[in-house]
Amino acid sequence: MSLGTVIHAGLVRPSRPVHALVLMGGGARTAYQVGVLQALGSMIRLQPGGSARFPFQVLVGTSAGALNVAYLASTAMRGLDSFELLAQFWSRLQSKDVYELDVALWAQFNRWLAALSLWRNSRRHGAILNNMPLVDTLHRAITLDNIEAALNEKAIDAVAVTASSYTSGVHWTFCHTPRGRGHEMWSRPGRRADFQPLNIEHLMASSAIPFLFPATPLWVDGRREFFGDGSMRQVSPLSPAMHLGAHKIMVVGVGQPQRSGLIASADDASARAPTLGGIAGHAMASVFHDTLQADVEQAQRVTKTLQQLPREVAGVLPYRSVEVVSVQPTQSLDAVAQAYSHELPRSVRRALGGLNAMKGGGGALASYLLFEPGFVQALVKLGQQDAYARKAELLAFFEGSAA
Repeated sequence: MSLGTVIHAGLVRPSRPVHALVLMGGGARTAYQVGVLQALGSMIRLQPGGSARFPFQVLVGTSAGALNVAYLASTAMRGLDSFELLAQFWSRLQSKDVYELDVALWAQFNRWLAALSLWRNSRRHGAILNNMPLVDTLHRAITLDNIEAALNEKAIDAVAVTASSYTSGVHWTFCHTPRGRGHEMWSRPGRRADFQPLNIEHLMASSAIPFLFPATPLWVDGRREFFGDGSMRQVSPLSPAMHLGAHKIMVVGVGQPQRSGLIASADDASARAPTLGGIAGHAMASVFHDTLQADVEQAQRVTKTLQQLPREVAGVLPYRSVEVVSVQPTQSLDAVAQAYSHELPRSVRRALGGLNAMKGGGGALASYLLFEPGFVQALVKLGQQDAYARKAELLAFFEGSAA
């Protein structure tokens, strides 16, 4: 989070407190976010005098988190029921609704032939998997006109998704706001914003996991650029929410407390060099999760510093403190994925096995692709448990809100 972002946030003075929801990416791992939000909705609903209105005014999503954000925006006029509808959507989801691996039937029964097909796909399409099934799934699940309606009816103030340009290297945030009530665009080194109505292409671009899914073309600055997953080069995940006027930010990530828990100790004589699966899992975690905690800690540090200043000093500074609460899994999602890796489509399982990517931490790689009921429901349950464990803190986050 740059100083410029903090100053800009201080200059934005909305007429009411603005709560933002920031959902990070991580493929199938983002089912965890569904459990957190489902539990949050139940908590708010059961509060004395609790409102059924949708509790967030700004929605910001990255990668698969962008898909969740877009779904919530399209159902925001349903209030707290939006969280239940999102849970229902995930309960019906399967890997075949998200991607497919084009492998000949005869090759699926030999892991080496399946791996060869995987390599050929990557040469032909620039990615291992075909994510066209996701296009159909999103068109059926998300009514884009409802996002515009939710903005016009003030159920939400803004929805934004991020994507990373392979063409220019710039990390773009695409913001959808009500017509005539836009915010100022921002431009920082390597990061820019553009205000345009969101569509399925934005979601496909934001969720195009590198190497796994192909790049998606989008138009920016009057030219076509090719985009991939918004988690790449995302140095400041909280910045868009602050630029869009948030006073309070709830961020739900899908990292984990200790990735090394699945790897033998360095002091263990039996420790071996990491497998392809272990390296891939480490690389994925670096792309999707490693910048979030640093940005959250910096935002919390800045806020604490501002709160300690004398009131007369803080009142003349162009800064505004922003409260941030971060929810992350308390258990290893890699370990959960290992228990459900047998649910992967056979062609994918055999192809990854042929590349030796399912051993020695292979659960990490599988966790991004396991859009299957067993794994999804396990993550939803974990999200619910983690949210209820912090019930008092999460409810306090909404105290004084009109929502």
